[in-house]
Amino acid sequence: MNRVTTRIRVLAFAGTALVALFVLLTVSLTTGEMRIPAVTALRALAGLGDAGDVLVVQQFRAPRSVAAIAGGAGLGVAGCVLQRLFRNPLASPDVMGVTGGASLGAVALIAAGASQTLVPVGALGGGLLAALLLGVFAWGSGLAVTRLVLTGLAVQAGLAAAVNLMIVRFPAELAGSALQWTTGSVYGRTWTEVWGAGGAMVLALAAALVLHRRLAVLDLGDDSAGALGLRTSTARLQLLVLAVVLASLAAALAGPVTFVALAVPHIVRFLTGPPTAASLALAGLTGAVLLLASDLVVQHLLPIEGLPVGAVTATLGAPWLLVLMLRQSSPVNRSHA
Repeated sequence: MNRVTTRIRVLAFAGTALVALFVLLTVSLTTGEMRIPAVTALRALAGLGDAGDVLVVQQFRAPRSVAAIAGGAGLGVAGCVLQRLFRNPLASPDVMGVTGGASLGAVALIAAGASQTLVPVGALGGGLLAALLLGVFAWGSGLAVTRLVLTGLAVQAGLAAAVNLMIVRFPAELAGSALQWTTGSVYGRTWTEVWGAGGAMVLALAAALVLHRRLAVLDLGDDSAGALGLRTSTARLQLLVLAVVLASLAAALAGPVTFVALAVPHIVRFLTGPPTAASLALAGLTGAVLLLASDLVVQHLLPIEGLPVGAVTATLGAPWLLVLMLRQSSPVNRSHA
């Protein structure tokens, strides 16, 4: 595939994703128990028009939509970074233990009786705790890829077990709330939560774009990267911390949503070809579209009230993971390994 063809495919994909995101955002602002015309909803988003419309759009629908967009973008970029960093198509924040850490932090605050506003803070702290554990256990190997994967799986399993134990010991009223959060949900998000974690997400996404060149050099392999003057262990640690922060912030906004970080890099690669300078931005766009679309499915297409968005993404993720595993174990793929 030549550069011109690649550029056309990238631009076409970016344009389609932006249009889809705008359409989905408009739908999320206009639909619900009280339907609002699209033009009226967009004006209400800017604070114009009837006070009732402004209240519904600005205080109830917009924070939920923005949380889904920011959380999806963070998961998409985190998944893209991790899969390229590990050179493993099955890598995701789950492998790193970030999901287990975020769940542990959130559930611990729920158990302590903290307000819902502080629960995302606990999720962020738990994700960073998982990263710290991963760094402590994997540092001795120079952050080798295989050691990172195995250590991440162990950290994830241990933290997930701790979360399950806490939920089992909870009173019934707390167990339901904790279980819903650990599945992943953007229900009831407020601007206080969105501005805090969302603002940090913007900074983390900007840092990912800045560090993309180091990721591209690491794609060449450690020997080639070292020959080009890159300190591979330092660069890998920086990118690993960045991916953990992105996934933790996404968990703070939307809970530990599964599938998105796993699937997005494959979607981008399938539609645009090998990684380019635009890959991370496209991954962010795709993740935002996927999570917002999943939340709209939860709100309007499924008959189960209160179903968390993570249930939809997990349902999509199970067959996707099976297909990936079958592709990895096929004779054709082994012959090209």
